[in-house]
Amino acid sequence: MLGCDGNRAAHTPNLDAFAREGTRFAAHHCNSPVCTPSRQSFFTGQLPHAAGVTLLGTPLADGKPTLARQFQKAGYRTAVFGKMHFNRPAAPGLHGFDVAMTEDEITVVWSVVVNPRPIPAGMRTKHVPWRPFRDPARIWLNADTLPLARYDEDARGTYIARRAIQYLEENRDRKFALWASFQEPHSPFDFPVEDRSLFDPAGFPVPRVGPRDAWQIPKIFRDLNDSDKRGIVAAYYTSVAYLDRNVGRVLEALRRLRLDETTFVIYMADHGYSLGQHGRFEKHCGYEPALRVPLIMRWPGRIRTGVVKDLTEHIDVPATIVDVMGLEPLPVMHGSSLRPYLEGRRTEKPRDYIFSEYLENEEAYVKTSRWKFVLCSGRRARKDGYETDDPAPGRYRRLFDLKNDPGEFDDVAARRPEVVARLEDLMLDRFRKTHPDREREPQRLGREEAIEFYLRPRDG
Repeated sequence: MLGCDGNRAAHTPNLDAFAREGTRFAAHHCNSPVCTPSRQSFFTGQLPHAAGVTLLGTPLADGKPTLARQFQKAGYRTAVFGKMHFNRPAAPGLHGFDVAMTEDEITVVWSVVVNPRPIPAGMRTKHVPWRPFRDPARIWLNADTLPLARYDEDARGTYIARRAIQYLEENRDRKFALWASFQEPHSPFDFPVEDRSLFDPAGFPVPRVGPRDAWQIPKIFRDLNDSDKRGIVAAYYTSVAYLDRNVGRVLEALRRLRLDETTFVIYMADHGYSLGQHGRFEKHCGYEPALRVPLIMRWPGRIRTGVVKDLTEHIDVPATIVDVMGLEPLPVMHGSSLRPYLEGRRTEKPRDYIFSEYLENEEAYVKTSRWKFVLCSGRRARKDGYETDDPAPGRYRRLFDLKNDPGEFDDVAARRPEVVARLEDLMLDRFRKTHPDREREPQRLGREEAIEFYLRPRDG
């Protein structure tokens, strides 16, 4: 939902300006459409199944090499403020961070040190605490487009931005590697009271639901009516606008401290988000809104400005960071450096497909410039809260012709078996080249059976 990506409804002036000053990767994709696996994959440079984190609640193992540790080895001070999904208490030294204030810790400090101004009596604000799956979906997805009971200066996202800025001020004369990681615009789609009328829900269309979507729409969303859906979309766009303002604050601090021309800045998201497409309001699937994500890189005078339309993956970003910054490479890197693009050249071997996986539902995805392929074992009863009418439908394959069906409604797998076979080969090849259990693959399995061997979660 970025103006620079062609979204005319989005209110993202700071990110749009940032994109004009750097390189935007317009066909960038996450390697898992869920928070924890995606973040730890990027952080380690390994695909989720190799990083050992494929499920939402899995903590990253202590001994895993990380980007933060590579920066430490090169003499950088390292810090993180905000969401990281480490699934353990933060402390100095965790995974290579000298300063670690992740989501739980920063929320506690924020609630103690910020004394919020009172909200006018009678102003409607959202319910607290956030209780997904316990409250009706319209409540935890903010269908009423309600603000936090906070003014901008008192909101948690603003506090994260302030802590990041404070760190920049304290370390302006040192080499630093800083993660400023905001919760927004993930549900519950927070935004302060100043933004409560930024978007009119009635101005948003309700996305189409296809004739074959009914059985796979999670039950949790079945009670949402069209008014609810418009309100959820408006809340998301409002949360994006609030995020954009906080990103702008951090970028402005870099300029004020005269660090903007000496700092490599990257903006990205862990995953995408469905806003009613195919009846869904989350990620946890292989549809395009869940897989395609922003990636913008800026370093004035060092990298080109422009837009890259070649396919790229999250695991390419850590490979790019260690390359551009001259760090020791991560011991295992499944991605390829995007540095040629940043220097105005095309890489010698541009990606001809991207790979992603969601092992909670034992499914994986391969996308080329023309095709999207999904293979799911259909055997695992998912535990993510998004149960459907048929929790164990058995193996299914889906193939979408993105050229003629960009909305991914018409499954042509049965009509194009030669394309299915080619994309299954790509999927299996990626697993066999990267999975730690590849030597244990049973002999004489068929191609789909072999893929399903790798689709089983093995965290821990």
